[in-house]
Amino acid sequence: MWLIFGVKCMSDKVLKGILEKNAGEPEFHQAVTEVYHSLKPVFEAHPEFVESKMFERIAEPERQIMFRVPWVDDNGVVQVNRGFRFEFNSALGPYKGGLRFHPSVYQGILKFLGFEQIFKNSLTGLMMGGGKGGADFDPKGKSDNEVMRFCQSFMSELYRHVGPDTDVPAGDIGVGGREIGYMFGQYKKLTNSFVRVLTGKGLDWGGSLVRTEATGYGLLYFVEEMLKTKNESMKGKVAVSSGSGNVSIYASQKVEQLGGKVVAVSDSGGYVYDEKGIDVKVVKQIKEVERGRISEYAKRVKGAEYHEKGNIWEVECDVALPNATQNELDEKSALKLVKNGCLAVGEGANMPCTPEAVKVFHKNDVLFGPGKAANAGGVAVSGLEMAQNSQFQSWTFEETDKKLQGIMANIHKASWDASKEYSKEGNLVDGANIAGFLKVARAMQAQGIV
Repeated sequence: MWLIFGVKCMSDKVLKGILEKNAGEPEFHQAVTEVYHSLKPVFEAHPEFVESKMFERIAEPERQIMFRVPWVDDNGVVQVNRGFRFEFNSALGPYKGGLRFHPSVYQGILKFLGFEQIFKNSLTGLMMGGGKGGADFDPKGKSDNEVMRFCQSFMSELYRHVGPDTDVPAGDIGVGGREIGYMFGQYKKLTNSFVRVLTGKGLDWGGSLVRTEATGYGLLYFVEEMLKTKNESMKGKVAVSSGSGNVSIYASQKVEQLGGKVVAVSDSGGYVYDEKGIDVKVVKQIKEVERGRISEYAKRVKGAEYHEKGNIWEVECDVALPNATQNELDEKSALKLVKNGCLAVGEGANMPCTPEAVKVFHKNDVLFGPGKAANAGGVAVSGLEMAQNSQFQSWTFEETDKKLQGIMANIHKASWDASKEYSKEGNLVDGANIAGFLKVARAMQAQGIV
């Protein structure tokens, strides 16, 4: 009892110390707090993790890099942005995590994402550490030449810190195939080497099939595993998917393949509702080709409705897929989903549900798949791309998709089993945090205090 009491008392002190050290970073605070509370029963069962200050070490990046990114726009005007890379944990392999280009980028968001990436990568079963990076640069509205000049300047600093056995970045918000290509080209020029330093590459030069679809497909494979625990499936189910970018598009496609339909998707302006089921081809044309607004969908598809500034979570559904951004689904929206009979929620984005919303889902027995588990498909296929590159191979779509499906099923099982052993069976928030932590912590213990 003394040890358990000691751990509980110390937990408040440890958590408080971490939050105070990282003041003014609410996203990081939210992620750290959630994980720490999930791990309390683990600390009680494994006092060696307390003694070695395992959580404090994991919550502190092994290395954090900040640098200026000067570039020249099409008018000949010099612009200056700020670049980052947080190399959080390498106990399981080289740092792995995306690069985000968006005006909202600052160290708090990237630390939250990098911290989550440690556990997400651990859950995949692949040998990858956790990291994250990016810049407060907005590619929207920029010409291809402006984006190229920015990416070249960004990589002119970042190349010193990345490499196939050190740190292998991928894409994220604002960083797609175009940006990856420009950065890879600059890395190749500066190092005179063609290596697996970035994932999300073009198929003609080292990319992997299924990478584009990976996060959306993986999300639905995970949701299907959740539904199986209640003898349900996606067949005949109605879903809503926030966002209308890559994750939402391919999640919608996979819902259709599994026999369900997505009836609403959104962007920052509002959402469209299509009772017949969203036509993914139309969304892809608007968003991927024309880079337009989702309101265009209602102008092109008969019977579709556009709701400007509307709340997509008010649409009746069996399955909710928050695929846009952090903290988009709050307690009020969660209560509305419960009232409308929602069975399951799968996070395709990183931390899109507020803590209050998650409590509502757990209280009302709604199946809930946390992002670090449910949206791990993207980084899983990034890891598979690294494996193909190292073997100088290219797997078929079917081979890669089968591996992805197996990884997502294993993530669900590991999370479920951990929840059963340490928490409440079926609480996949706790389960994913615990399963991810234990693998990293055991590796760190074996490698000593470094």
